[in-house]
Amino acid sequence: MGLQIFNTKQLYDLGEALDIAEDMTSNHFKLSLSQWRQHPFDVRTLSNLFGEDIKDNAFALLKKYAPGGNEDIEPPRKRREFYLICMQDHQILKALQRDRQLGLLPLLAYILTHELVHIVRFCKFQVRFDTQEETSRKKEENIVHQTTYEILKDLPLSNLSYILDSYNPERMNVDVCMV
Repeated sequence: MGLQIFNTKQLYDLGEALDIAEDMTSNHFKLSLSQWRQHPFDVRTLSNLFGEDIKDNAFALLKKYAPGGNEDIEPPRKRREFYLICMQDHQILKALQRDRQLGLLPLLAYILTHELVHIVRFCKFQVRFDTQEETSRKKEENIVHQTTYEILKDLPLSNLSYILDSYNPERMNVDVCMV
């Protein structure tokens, strides 16, 4: 049996959640549209993922792509990092089946906001993407969850407060990971 992927309605909710996450995150960090464009990213769902991009222990996988190209030809300001948020549809849908108090839209808004906070922190050099030390990773997850909480806490979205409390990294192993 294959892994469950988002259906058309769920993909629509993903788009709505991305709009919410981008708007709320840019407001929190006071990023203009041109500043936001300096943090390039894309979102992929399970139907567009292969191999190591599919995880069984996370809601999302954040990957960083460093610029390639010829450094002699391409000026440094043109070379920038690119982030890919790999949504793990199957894990998200399992969580929704496991816990009926979760709602898809608020859960996706939380996951995407969480990942966007990571991206902004990496791009602003507040933390290194490639930190491997477990203590540093847990500390970063706590900071990102707290920031995500601050960003979303006043958003009037059904079941969001339940999600913000449920996915507190101080109480559990957060279902979000980075590579």
